[in-house]
Amino acid sequence: MVNKSPRELVQLPSSWSIPHIMEALDAALVGSGPALAFGPTQFSRVSAEVAVVIPTSGSSGTPKEVALSAQALRASADAAHQYLGATRGQRWSLQLPTNHIAGVNVLVRALSLGTEIAESDFEFTSIVPTQLFRALHDGGADLLALQNARAVLVGGAASSAELLSEARARGVNVVTTYGMSEMSGGCIYNNTPLIGVEVEVRSDQRIALRGPMQASEYLGSEIKLSDEEGWFLTSDAGYLESGKLFITGRVDDQIISGGEKISLSTIDEYLNTHTSHRFMSCAVASQEWGEQLCLASNSDFDEQEISKMLRDTFGGHAVPKLFLKSIYLPETSIGKADRATLSKRFEMIRP
Repeated sequence: MVNKSPRELVQLPSSWSIPHIMEALDAALVGSGPALAFGPTQFSRVSAEVAVVIPTSGSSGTPKEVALSAQALRASADAAHQYLGATRGQRWSLQLPTNHIAGVNVLVRALSLGTEIAESDFEFTSIVPTQLFRALHDGGADLLALQNARAVLVGGAASSAELLSEARARGVNVVTTYGMSEMSGGCIYNNTPLIGVEVEVRSDQRIALRGPMQASEYLGSEIKLSDEEGWFLTSDAGYLESGKLFITGRVDDQIISGGEKISLSTIDEYLNTHTSHRFMSCAVASQEWGEQLCLASNSDFDEQEISKMLRDTFGGHAVPKLFLKSIYLPETSIGKADRATLSKRFEMIRP
């Protein structure tokens, strides 16, 4: 008889070691221990099927708590291992924080393979583009470990074609991943849906996903995680070609300035690919433009040169109205552009 009673939810103490976390996670997955919240939570009880709760800001920036069942997490691990050809006894290395689904996934996968987390001599690991960039440019033991791995999953943010090309040329078997907490993390590897994953691209190019690794709900929220047909509607735009999914940007990173649409991720990708600088764009409200495009870099650059490049490529509406040079470019803990924080910086200098 299946137990339907609510189960205890425990917030993971920051003092716990990885072996302690693994032990508690294993108990949460088999149902012999409480469910685990891998971040702050306002709840102490969850439904019986929930094993893990992950905090996420989602596309709106409003904090949510994503509830994941043991079945969903195992389905994600099994699909990943089938794609990678992983076998029992092989090892994962944890290089991401456990308050993100990508870090939790590494732990679940290690449990699935019957192994402990490895600090060296591992077959698989999961990193973000920033970590890959640093390993390639710093060299040393970090790069050697990636070169010796069977596969290195790279996700959490978009990777430039140049970065991936350099990594592969230097012997790193990079596997790009796309996903989110609501789908138990990465569910598209190298543009290919994992086993059981269904993909639809709606008329507005917005991507919808569903599959056995899908989360149950947002705890305590009136927002429905899935529609009536079980589809999770993402905030990303893309297209399908020969069964492969290609991401073109985020629906919510599009701004309208002077009546013209501008994709912030497209601006960033273009400049970060065609210049030697690193850029991040954002927008602030404007009475004249509605929203005005702002551009920042962590180094000095020629405003006129960059403006000309953007004008020639995208049109006059893509010329930034405000610039910031040689500043820290804010990112989330897994390497995504933190445009909200950057916008606040621009608000302080706006005329």
